[in-house]
Amino acid sequence: MAGRERIVVAMSGGVDSSVAAARLLDAGHDVVGVTLHLWDYDEQPSPGGRSHGRCCAPEDQYDARRVADALGFPHFTFDRRALFAETVVEPFVAAYLAGETPSPCTACNRGVKLGELFALADRLGASKVATGHYARIVRKDDGVLRLAMGADAAKDQSYFLYASPRAWLERLVFPLGESTKGEVRAEALARRLPGAGKGESQELCFVGAGAHAYADFVAERAPARVRPGPIVDEAGHVVGTHEGVHRFTIGQRKGLGVALGSPAFVTRIDPEQATVHLGREEALRARGATLSDMVLGEGVSLPTRARVRVRYRHEGDTALVRDDGGGRAVVRFDHPVRAVTRGQMAVLYDGDCVLGGGRIADALDEGDLASPRALP
Repeated sequence: MAGRERIVVAMSGGVDSSVAAARLLDAGHDVVGVTLHLWDYDEQPSPGGRSHGRCCAPEDQYDARRVADALGFPHFTFDRRALFAETVVEPFVAAYLAGETPSPCTACNRGVKLGELFALADRLGASKVATGHYARIVRKDDGVLRLAMGADAAKDQSYFLYASPRAWLERLVFPLGESTKGEVRAEALARRLPGAGKGESQELCFVGAGAHAYADFVAERAPARVRPGPIVDEAGHVVGTHEGVHRFTIGQRKGLGVALGSPAFVTRIDPEQATVHLGREEALRARGATLSDMVLGEGVSLPTRARVRVRYRHEGDTALVRDDGGGRAVVRFDHPVRAVTRGQMAVLYDGDCVLGGGRIADALDEGDLASPRALP
């Protein structure tokens, strides 16, 4: 990025976005800070004792303003609470009630944050949008732009940004893409930025902390849609009961509320019958998956071989991915993969570069893949 440009920086009030803004100022750019007000919290903790995390907390807009004032650039806050509730929170609740495990940060980046930031950049006369994500944008030899993993593999956030189209990549700036979290934290302290010692949130911004935070949030938001039901073992015997399928996710071992005398894992969730199925760990291993709502990067076509990550902390497994029509795809892994979970995103990589991805609609076993329709 050469020359002075006006750049909108997404400000969360945290260390990452603050250092991103500071680096852009150092490079001589005209920085405008923008915070999106996405969610409000109760003044008091919920009956379960939950408290919200730091990410996107109400005070963050004030922390962001403090950073902007300290560094000397303008800052604005825009209310996007209704859009966030419609695009992220309501689908999150519906997914858990449907026995899925959603990826709300992906939905937020795709459906709320980035789109709104580009629209605001246009209003503010800015040519670029910068965020504190740990990701990179690379231009290949043929001129194609690719989203790529950040240099800090432990903090890489390309997984959540996989659906970014070329038009966004042309205007996105990731000032932290080549840095580690440790380097960014040290820089914030050295610059004496407000909030430099602020801790990181590991929770969803709208749910908060606590062992049962997700389940309690869903129950509070949709009490009439929560249904108790049976917990069954791999032979179909009822071994316990539960208060709602939203309290479980594929691969879960702890907090099942039953003791079978040997390790048991959630292997299937049937929302129609409100039934949670338990089994041995080997039952969690899938040979493939069907994906919906596929998004492919510029110049990417199917079939293709790729490293496929089926959740954020998954390093990825090699697979053949083929088109299944109608925005769907079939993934066939070279080796069985653990806990391929409906509602999560499967993101395709070539090395460090993102090729695209889609939402996991179903896990497939060898028999599914052997059918004429599914066979790659």
